[in-house]
Amino acid sequence: MNTGYILQRLFSTLIVIFGITFVVFMIIQLVPGDPARVVLGVAASEENVAALRERLGLNRPIWEQYGSWLSELAQGDLGNSLVTGQPVLEQILQRLPATLVLATAGLIVGLLIGLPAGIMSALKPHSPLDTTTSILSQIGVSIPDFWLGILLVLLFSLTLGWLPSQGYTPFSQDPVDWFRHLILPALTVGIISGSIQTRFNRSAMLEVLHQDYIRTARAKGLREALVVNRHALRNALIPIITILGLQLTALLSAVVVVEVVFSWPGLGRLTLEAVLDRDYPLLQGAVFTIATLLALVNLGTDLLYAFIDPRIEYA
Repeated sequence: MNTGYILQRLFSTLIVIFGITFVVFMIIQLVPGDPARVVLGVAASEENVAALRERLGLNRPIWEQYGSWLSELAQGDLGNSLVTGQPVLEQILQRLPATLVLATAGLIVGLLIGLPAGIMSALKPHSPLDTTTSILSQIGVSIPDFWLGILLVLLFSLTLGWLPSQGYTPFSQDPVDWFRHLILPALTVGIISGSIQTRFNRSAMLEVLHQDYIRTARAKGLREALVVNRHALRNALIPIITILGLQLTALLSAVVVVEVVFSWPGLGRLTLEAVLDRDYPLLQGAVFTIATLLALVNLGTDLLYAFIDPRIEYA
């Protein structure tokens, strides 16, 4: 892979992250409510509120506040929570692994559903199998994630009693119980992700299967499995990898609803708690972390193209 291109993409990603800091900071300033009033309560006097605003630096010009926050951010300091007083970075690092585990598990479940379903549909277009797969994928795309999560809880937890309905157990404490708590949230995220992947994987495979080199490979008498796996699937990996990258970014930013349904202690739920508590430093840090993760996933997806397809020349 071209080293110059890697450096260029890293630099552009840093520019994007810098832009994220500006957008996140300015959007948080538009959230209604006074952080000082939230901390002290509605019964606090104006003098106490003014004193706390001065101590927090909220009475300074907004550009000065942004510069101060950016300077602290460069040193790895996201400030302290207005509600708990704990460092924001510490709270984010406590919640981040749970979100990454859930998003990754959901992506794997989606891949296990979407890749074979998409390939089989593309190999037999307009067949009963293709029609059934298309209908099921459309249902999966249309159903809300919170509703699917509730249905899974009703079936597997309340009716069958096989799996826990809510909660989280650290892997280091009990790996088996950790996995049992992970199954339902991962299925909720993965079924919807797999439905989306099925539609895109089918389109990518159909496009490749109509290429001349596929017809040539079949004319040579190669086994169909060899044609599909070595020739068709490898050349369809670029759009498939693109969809996986987009799905991962979507999962990282959208698992908040699933985390609330299953009481999963992730970053999405932490963000919601910060919104409800008007904890602006925590909300600011959580949104910045999620946005930065999305930028890094997009960077990784872009760099992965060259390893998947050596024909790609980066200049």
